[in-house]
Amino acid sequence: MKLYTYFRSSAAYRVRIALNLKALDYTAVPTNLREDGGQHRKPDYLELNPQALIPTLMDDGVSFTQSLAIIEYLDEKFPDIPLLPEFPAARAHIRAMALAIACDIHPLNNLRVLNYLQSEMGRDDSAIKQWYQHWILLTFDGLEKLVENYGGDYCYGNTISLADVCLIPQIANAKRFDTDLSDFPRLTRINDILTQHPAFIAAAPENQPDKG
Repeated sequence: MKLYTYFRSSAAYRVRIALNLKALDYTAVPTNLREDGGQHRKPDYLELNPQALIPTLMDDGVSFTQSLAIIEYLDEKFPDIPLLPEFPAARAHIRAMALAIACDIHPLNNLRVLNYLQSEMGRDDSAIKQWYQHWILLTFDGLEKLVENYGGDYCYGNTISLADVCLIPQIANAKRFDTDLSDFPRLTRINDILTQHPAFIAAAPENQPDKG
């Protein structure tokens, strides 16, 4: 397997965590979103991922895109360490938590949106930071309550799941933008635990070969 990745991409971070949790060997292919006009926009990469997004996973000569789809593919192909449980209701609750991050925060705060706010809308760094923090705080408020209802040691019960795989990269981004997370003790407690887990440590941005 090959993972086309960028050290700071939270979507790629999610997939790195999943690969590590499942103890799967893979080759990281750093794909810089800022250099050379964005290496993800080059023709060779667009053949693998026409959306020009990171990450892309190559497995058995087939390319897979969109981080949650990649993780569910891995979960179905390598089910020994599941990230989604057997029971439908539990799976639905975990997916809801994961999608709150992947759909309600990430699309509004990814690099191409921030670049657009700066270059096309003329927003300065302070306004961009305010924008970024707003969408995190709004979504984390509901997510904290979901974890209160369904969580244990982790987001859902006492087993690491897809929800945790999505949460940790988002908290890393929140901290990078100086977001005050003091209103979310459950989320930050889970983060404190999982950032000490070997699979999460190995996946962290600061431990990637393309870290600038």
